[in-house]
Amino acid sequence: MMTERLTKLFRTALLALWAAFSLFSAANAQKVADSQNATTTAAVPHLEIDGSQIAAHVSPTLYGLMTEEINYSYDGGLYGELVRNRIFKDDASAPVHWSVVQNKDDKDKDKGAAGAIALDQAQPLNDVLTTSLRLDVTTASDAHRVGVANDGYWGIPVRAGGKYRASFYARAASGFTGPLTLTIESNDGATTYARAEIQHLTDKWQPYTASLTIKKGAPLVTGRFVISSKRPGRVWFNLVSLFPPTWHDRPNGNRVDIMKLLADMKPAFLRFPGGNYLEGDTIPTRFDWKKTLHELAQRPGHQGPWSYRSSDGMGLLEFLEWCEDLGMQPVLAVYAGYSLKKDFIAPGPNLQPFVQDALDEIEYVTGDASTTWGAQRARDGHPAPFKLTYVEIGNEDEFDRSGSYDGRYAQFYDAIKARYSSLQLIATTKVTSRTPDVIDDHYYRNAGQMEGDAHHYDNQSRTGTKIFVGEWATREGSPTTNLNAALGDAAWMTGMERNSDVIVMSCYAPLFVNVNPGAMQWHSDLIGYDTLTSYGSPSYYAQQMFNTYLGDVVLPIHAESIPTKEWQPPARRGTEVLPPKQQLPTLFFNATRDSKKGTVYLKVVNTADAAQPVQIKLTGLAGVGAEGQSIVLTSANPTDTNSITEPTKIVPVRTTVTGLGASFTRSFPAYSITVLQLQTQ
Repeated sequence: MMTERLTKLFRTALLALWAAFSLFSAANAQKVADSQNATTTAAVPHLEIDGSQIAAHVSPTLYGLMTEEINYSYDGGLYGELVRNRIFKDDASAPVHWSVVQNKDDKDKDKGAAGAIALDQAQPLNDVLTTSLRLDVTTASDAHRVGVANDGYWGIPVRAGGKYRASFYARAASGFTGPLTLTIESNDGATTYARAEIQHLTDKWQPYTASLTIKKGAPLVTGRFVISSKRPGRVWFNLVSLFPPTWHDRPNGNRVDIMKLLADMKPAFLRFPGGNYLEGDTIPTRFDWKKTLHELAQRPGHQGPWSYRSSDGMGLLEFLEWCEDLGMQPVLAVYAGYSLKKDFIAPGPNLQPFVQDALDEIEYVTGDASTTWGAQRARDGHPAPFKLTYVEIGNEDEFDRSGSYDGRYAQFYDAIKARYSSLQLIATTKVTSRTPDVIDDHYYRNAGQMEGDAHHYDNQSRTGTKIFVGEWATREGSPTTNLNAALGDAAWMTGMERNSDVIVMSCYAPLFVNVNPGAMQWHSDLIGYDTLTSYGSPSYYAQQMFNTYLGDVVLPIHAESIPTKEWQPPARRGTEVLPPKQQLPTLFFNATRDSKKGTVYLKVVNTADAAQPVQIKLTGLAGVGAEGQSIVLTSANPTDTNSITEPTKIVPVRTTVTGLGASFTRSFPAYSITVLQLQTQ
């Protein structure tokens, strides 16, 4: 009994103690919650924009394009040519991307048509195009043709109602006069989408042209291009070409849909001919601009640094016309004596021919018809000179371990300045022998690194050398970037805008990627495409937003209570210990104002996984309208992206917003890039 009583008393005491502890815990928890709520309320980020002050003047050339032949950017991409290996030099041993077409008898497969194709170096078109394709038609008839088919760059695109321009050089053996039939057709030859005929071949090399119009109602598919005969004989071909409709109907022009994407970015300049493509693997395989001039029959093409051969259809003049078509300034990069496989020319007499070559190139761009190379440009079809402000000497010469760049830069600098004193000269790395007008910085990073370095240029000297961020990208996502990369890009761009009195130009790289299997050499690219369609990545739309909604002056912002997140940088190698975790801000912002219209563009990037309210105050202005525009790029998951099959999964959404004014609070969605367009007085 005593034991039972003691047990009951113990239980009662224990229950009383537990009840007291529970009441204490609940009260303490409420205090903690109240404290957290108070902290949260107090910690709402606050941005105060001073409209009476100018922090910096925005460079009018802040956002532009950088391009090079990588990922089939030109051939198989922007450049309109549809025929692959058009001069038969892609492989010395076989006519790659070409096949023989032989229509057999439906009842007896051993009968019908017979023929063969082969490379032939005994019948050159000229001193430049030295390899021809020979077609031998042994047996053929009206019902059974023999021909050559080209499979294009992952197919020939078929677009209903499109008018295609075919051209080629041909010569026939004695006794064969044609005709030849040109067709755009399905890969099995069962369906013909367009047809044309060439009559009266001769035994001399002659150019031939024809127009092929795709039938209305034709499906959007890929096929092949065929040149065939219904008569026995032998014929040689060279420079076989097929162009679809092009931007501004240029005969040697660019693909319309990709040019439209570029035009929508409103780029201020084009940096060309690009990085590694300028240098080449070796000195002989550099971008030799003089070999890219004149008609196509005078262009030999060359081996590019990314494993495939370039047709050089996109030559110096075509780059300049690309600038003209989109209203961009050319930023010309000249070869400066260093190639990727450590070939270099030491400063001095051996470098002088390359210096002269750069002077000739500048004269081709800017000279009038009274100059040697200006006259050549006029003969090439463009009498008017192009305006040129910036010339870059080389590309990424920090990789030249010989240390020769300082001397090479000085030799180019002195020669160019002596003849073209107003040109702004860009150095690709630090030099001491001369003071460059601009220096080119390159950054390829992940999103956390971009966000962590968004203030990189805040303390840059305002009186020193100007900066060209000539290549940069957040490398996440493949083949094109995902939303997280776009957030990193946008965080970085707020820093570039804030410092655009120092940063005169910037351009993302790489610009293009063909998404077909085997076409990509570099992942995380801006614009993707296949044979038929194209699309912009989330990073593309971030670029578009930042350039479209941009004032001419930067307004100072005082910020308080900016939230942070914990982020751990990835190891650089699989066996490496991870570096320590870091605290990164989750909000990035910048404000510019159009001084003529009074419009303020407030850009806010929220990289956190939750919506973030922000208190916004504008001072120093006569008035701020209650209604404005909001442009938002966001998605539920930072790894979300666009693709060929979902090209517009993530695009900016524009809405009218109210409740604005000199002071207001606005919530910015998780994983979002927002531009608030405010009307001020």
